[in-house]
Amino acid sequence: MGKVAFVFSGQGAQYSGMGKSLYETSPAAKAVFDTAETIRPGTIAQCFESPVEELSITKNTQPCLFCVDLAAAMALVEAGVQADAVAGFSLGEVAAVTFAGMFPVADGFSLVVKRGEAMQAAAERVDSAMAAVLKLDNDKVEDLCRMHQGVFPVNYNCPGQLVVAGLKSSLGGFLEDVAANGGKAVPLKVSGGFHSPFMESASIRLGEVLEGMPVQAPSVPVYANYTAEPYTKEDARRLLMKQVSNPVRWQQTVEKLLEDGVDTFVEVGAGKTLCGLIKRMSRTVKIYNVEDAASLAATVAAIREEKA
Repeated sequence: MGKVAFVFSGQGAQYSGMGKSLYETSPAAKAVFDTAETIRPGTIAQCFESPVEELSITKNTQPCLFCVDLAAAMALVEAGVQADAVAGFSLGEVAAVTFAGMFPVADGFSLVVKRGEAMQAAAERVDSAMAAVLKLDNDKVEDLCRMHQGVFPVNYNCPGQLVVAGLKSSLGGFLEDVAANGGKAVPLKVSGGFHSPFMESASIRLGEVLEGMPVQAPSVPVYANYTAEPYTKEDARRLLMKQVSNPVRWQQTVEKLLEDGVDTFVEVGAGKTLCGLIKRMSRTVKIYNVEDAASLAATVAAIREEKA
């Protein structure tokens, strides 16, 4: 068995009841939620009881998913599974750097609360949206973006899947061009054009917040969305700030992890979105997910068997 990477889920994976069984069965997971609750009262109830419509409001989505992501990772460690490397998709990166000890849990959670508020505020300033483009090469999608004002490639998910953000007034024509070139576009249920220049005000706000936060060197390599390379203590603030208004290079991040010897991925947090993307990049790696008590038990058993 080679290296194990924990990958932290991103926005869009949220669902009502997420994290509840982890809270009830894992002291390490419960500690994450309890810390969050002291900072943002009502977070536990949102995760466990709120309808998906409430959870899908960005200022709610991000702190709630952070809790589930980090709780799942801490429960894994508590069960004896260690990570050799970590990465997170978008907001999952904040959970990843917190897991790696760059921030205390309380600071990481406070940061993601402010991140969610800033990104929602930025989204409300511009009438924008996002869509996943399938069946076209990245180069072709980038070319089409350049043909339409206010449309940008933002999430490099995997080969043949690139998410764009754009002004709603421009996206209609862009999507028509995608279809004319043999591609398929799927509109995403998000509140704005994230990871694009529309988020510049959120990036600036996050930079102000980070300026006053102490940062530690990571205890395990954390691969950044912005560069697809490992963090250092010195560039942590810049990378977290830039990440908000620049593309998520997930495909490149996974390729780098594979190159660096990772052969087992565990998605921690809600859903299995990242599992699906990684499967499309490698048929030989082992992929697991932990989002509740049952998947935690199954993953721990499978990894123990691998190591035996």
